[in-house]
Amino acid sequence: MDSEVRVEIVGFVVSPVHAYEGRPEDGARVDPLVAGPREIEVRAGLGIVGDRYFGRSAHRKAAVTVFDAGALDELAVGLGLGEVPDPVLTRRNIIIRGYPIDQLAVRRTGSGERVPGRSFALDSGAGAVRFQAHRPANPCAWMDVVLAPGAFKSLRGRGGVRCEPLDSGILRVGPATLTVG
Repeated sequence: MDSEVRVEIVGFVVSPVHAYEGRPEDGARVDPLVAGPREIEVRAGLGIVGDRYFGRSAHRKAAVTVFDAGALDELAVGLGLGEVPDPVLTRRNIIIRGYPIDQLAVRRTGSGERVPGRSFALDSGAGAVRFQAHRPANPCAWMDVVLAPGAFKSLRGRGGVRCEPLDSGILRVGPATLTVG
């Protein structure tokens, strides 16, 4: 059965370069992304137009990353931060608020059995765009540098999910519906 949840798309990251490459102590690469776009174009089987993983065969099942900004609310409380870090710093493509997206990723049960990822759709008013969730988008050591010391460990299991787009369409920042089915 499909379940429908109202969420908010709070931002997008579409960048032609991988800014968090190499060692965190060496600093991030200069990123041509000045501000996140207000809308993106998703293409089935290819990814997000303009992103570094668009159309790359090695990334077909991981071309789009979706992140729940609520993970940063919990991180801020857990680490005693004065404010919640900007979710764009996680470098996930689609940042939502209102649904624990990580639970849709492929996972293993306590007995080691593999549970496949779930499919879901996002609709921000221009029609639903379906995705197939695959593996978790595990955080890296860069999170301790760009978010806060301790963020890398704190975001384990809450780093988002890598997805394959099943439909082409447009997504916009603002209210949206997430349907799991």
